[in-house]
Amino acid sequence: MGRLTWHTGTVSALRDETPTARTITLEVPDWPGHVAGQRVDVRLTASDGYSAFRSYSIASAPNSQGRVELGVERLPDGEVSPYLTQQVAVGDRLEVRGPIGGWFVWQPRQTEAIQLIAGGSGIVPLMAMVRSRLSTGSPAPFRLLYSVRGPAAVWYRDELQALGDHDRSLSLTYAYTRAAPPDWPRPPGRIDGALIASATWPSNVAATFYVCGPTSFVETVTSLLTASGNSPDRIRTERFGATGGPQ
Repeated sequence: MGRLTWHTGTVSALRDETPTARTITLEVPDWPGHVAGQRVDVRLTASDGYSAFRSYSIASAPNSQGRVELGVERLPDGEVSPYLTQQVAVGDRLEVRGPIGGWFVWQPRQTEAIQLIAGGSGIVPLMAMVRSRLSTGSPAPFRLLYSVRGPAAVWYRDELQALGDHDRSLSLTYAYTRAAPPDWPRPPGRIDGALIASATWPSNVAATFYVCGPTSFVETVTSLLTASGNSPDRIRTERFGATGGPQ
């Protein structure tokens, strides 16, 4: 039950990832620890006592010693995300509850091939997995297929580029849906069967798949993966948006 209590964290750093997204680093002295892929609830309380909370995925690796990085995408009609992405400042204190979740997680003891597929801000919990793999020296081969609207919407751009350049057991493929960089080999478009076939592990590898993004994205990708011969038992999903989940 201790993992479901509220903790108070102090904002120690802020970093804008895209024009509408931000990484918030919290120092949480009594943080119980987390596993890559988990999330927290963040609660804001107004002076009149009204409170609201939303779930946000953890981006930091588990061995962060009380330092917790959260990825927040601003929603135009949101109650919590506009404050977190535009107003919160270093030194502010935030209430967090967690870590939450035990299914959509990656453990260093997993040595099988791993396929990560992210849509937009769905990259956040998958980034925790990438960082956890790096920090623990795991030999598990990783592939990441990352779908974004355009280059300006890419989270963790420089870090991902550096990892892809120096780690041959981590491959990175972008799918730009609206605007691609000049001379990009694939025209703008959503993930389809051809891209699944070329950028993800073949079904005979028996990889474990982690798919995170908006509900419609997750459903489409899951259907494409199963149509390619992958067992549904090997596919773990995390979805967000109006129907629930991290926001």
